[in-house]
Amino acid sequence: MTDWVVELDEVGAGGLDAAGGKAVNLGILLRAGFPVPDGFCVTTAAYREVAPTTGDAVSRRDAILATAVPPEIEQAIRAAYDGLGTDVAVAVRSSATAEDLGFASFAGQQDTYLEIVGPDAVVDAVRRCWASLWTDRAWSYRETNEVDQDTVALAVVVQRMVDAKAAGVLFTANPVTGRRNEAVIDAAPGLGEAVVSGSVNPDHFVVDTASGAIHERTLVHDCLTDEQVRALATLGGKVQDHYGSPQDTEWALDAEGKLWLTQARPITTLYPIPPQRMEGSGPRIYLCGSLAQGLTRPITPMGLAGIRLIGTSAAEMLRVQVDEPLDGPAAFTEAGQRFFIDLTPAVRSTVGRAIVPRIFDVMEARSAIVLRQVFDDPHFSVLTSSRRNVGGRIVRFLIRGGAPVRALAAIASPSLAHFLVRRNSARLTRLLVATSRSATGRLDFVERLLRTEVAPMIPRLLPVPAVGFAMMALARKVLGKAVRPGELQTVLRGLPHNVTTEMDLELWSLAQQIRGDESSATAFAEKTEIIAERYRKGILPKAAQDGLTAFLAEYGHRAVAEIDLGLPRWSEDPAHIIGVLTNYLRLTDPALAPDLQFKAGTAAAEAKIAELALRVSPLQGRIVRFALHRTRELAGLREAPKFLLIRILAAARRELRQVGAELVAAGRLDSPTDVFFLDLREIRSPGDLRLIVAERRASYEQEVRRRRVPRLIQSDGVEPETLVVTEVTPGALVGSPASAGTVTAKVRVILEPTGAHLEPGEILVAPSTDPGWTPLFLTAGGLVMEMGGANSHGAVVAREYGIPAVVAVPDATTRLQTGDVVTIDGAAGTITKV
Repeated sequence: MTDWVVELDEVGAGGLDAAGGKAVNLGILLRAGFPVPDGFCVTTAAYREVAPTTGDAVSRRDAILATAVPPEIEQAIRAAYDGLGTDVAVAVRSSATAEDLGFASFAGQQDTYLEIVGPDAVVDAVRRCWASLWTDRAWSYRETNEVDQDTVALAVVVQRMVDAKAAGVLFTANPVTGRRNEAVIDAAPGLGEAVVSGSVNPDHFVVDTASGAIHERTLVHDCLTDEQVRALATLGGKVQDHYGSPQDTEWALDAEGKLWLTQARPITTLYPIPPQRMEGSGPRIYLCGSLAQGLTRPITPMGLAGIRLIGTSAAEMLRVQVDEPLDGPAAFTEAGQRFFIDLTPAVRSTVGRAIVPRIFDVMEARSAIVLRQVFDDPHFSVLTSSRRNVGGRIVRFLIRGGAPVRALAAIASPSLAHFLVRRNSARLTRLLVATSRSATGRLDFVERLLRTEVAPMIPRLLPVPAVGFAMMALARKVLGKAVRPGELQTVLRGLPHNVTTEMDLELWSLAQQIRGDESSATAFAEKTEIIAERYRKGILPKAAQDGLTAFLAEYGHRAVAEIDLGLPRWSEDPAHIIGVLTNYLRLTDPALAPDLQFKAGTAAAEAKIAELALRVSPLQGRIVRFALHRTRELAGLREAPKFLLIRILAAARRELRQVGAELVAAGRLDSPTDVFFLDLREIRSPGDLRLIVAERRASYEQEVRRRRVPRLIQSDGVEPETLVVTEVTPGALVGSPASAGTVTAKVRVILEPTGAHLEPGEILVAPSTDPGWTPLFLTAGGLVMEMGGANSHGAVVAREYGIPAVVAVPDATTRLQTGDVVTIDGAAGTITKV
């Protein structure tokens, strides 16, 4: 053939740049002996001869359509077509270099032309395929997936048409549930394009690939026999085995009953199954620990390394053996650059079933709902009813850490509890000063911090806020029917001693300083990037420069997605905080000032305690007052362990950056921050590390684009949440109540808080939140989250600020759009569009 045209069976796996994703996959299948119609590929070199290299989508498309195909390219296409026979009907299909990739399918983004007959028609169809690279939908899809518009190119596949009796699509794994041992087939009479485009209702089959049993059957046309359905599933299984991963294929059945494959691409929506590390046979179920912590994004390799070491520390405190500390306990595993916890032992024991869902009821409510459904699955039936092993181990852990004593001391004297927290903070301040200046010494320091200082904070600090919430439960018990559902949430408004709340109010105070200084206010009218650059150079007006410096000295160790030590802290990149300050400066109504709202919340909480105490007998009233005042004194300390943990992670990050700088000086890394794309073993290994970092960064960026992360996933790939049937009130989204109150306002969907614009009074809709998000809450009218529970960070802070909040709302960020007007009922847990 020529530079312009190549036979399909000559296109190999390395031909992506020349032939595009579709042609590469068809070539692979042909060379492996699969039944693929023969044909040829018009290469990207031909496309580049006619395509402009700059311009927007419309101008590039119009330019291609207005340009004649160069004679030498036209001659090559005609010759290749003649080689198929005389007036053969062909399919002319786009094959972009950014198509049928492992992280994005680009399905349907460019055009396909069927039943094309004659060389003139083929040449014209090729030109129209070239132009379809620049449709608005293709441009937008590439923008979403961060594909460089100026480097993408298009090849064209020309294939002999199959005289199809029936055609359709075959997924070699179930794309809805994730189950890997099920093939899903959609079929309709004639060409498969109608099925692919969704213009017909197809026959639908779900096949068990191990047994060949057809589990589901929905017939509209009845165009396949059971034998043909099973044969398709078998063929799909062979394709999957060849590629080593589940595939989305297109197929056709000709008049003689022969099956043909016309396309194969990876199923990009399936979440990878976590590898099993714990001993035991049978099915496993894993909880996404990243998501439970409010992180939808992936965690850097170094961030995962830190979490593994912290997990080792916790396991060792529970007297659980860990074979290799840097690997973490066997219950920890990873998939999709997120960490998962093997919950199988808990799910299959009566103790685990009693405890774990209750924890998630207040931490991440949707996970509790999904987990309880798993209990009904016979594959996860109870294997042990013994409470002694697990319960005894937890009790001994709490006793060794002094948790009971601290809990009783907190009840007796909240001021003593506050003193102990301050003492722990002061002790940590002394520990976080590294003494070694060698790379090895710094790494030893990091490993020692993560292994010895994090887990012990649990029994030292958590009993105090736990007692606070236990006191609320006691008050609820005493009040009985005298308290209405959700009414006790008012007691948590304006909660003192919460470091996250204090941080947000400090930032509001800084905004008022900036507003009161004319030159600072003027400076903050600029774009965030400009303000951040001036701050780094130290040339902001004095009030703004000094105020921001002071704030970052106290809170600069915090960050968005801060449990990942691989991500920059605010002290490194203050852009997020500067963006929040500019949002605060838009709030001009004095009555809505967050500090005044906080004070009003405090007054409302005290009034509610007094009111509730009067609804019962005098003795019961004294108990209620005592319990709820203890709640207000102690519950706010729930943020203290996280605050100190993030200080530890920030210190570890500081030392690792220094190690990274040494590796840059040695020519082993390009940037000090590249160190966070290694783990704690690799960083000690010899040799050039730049290639590893490049591969890790590329993989990380792909995972950043993943929108769906399962709360739980089984070892067969099933995501149990897809099987949950939720009763939905007509016209409403339903989640878990988190902060009482109602508000009607416009929605602002925000997926990433850095640089986010939130108008005062708007309802913030987010996938999840951690303390890095909470500065946005001060001016929000309400909060909706896909994740979270009644005691998750977002819920707690929302209650303290007195804004209505609903959490654990499935797919809220896609079911609601910016500009929608909705009413939130934070007590009922509903969101209704107005």
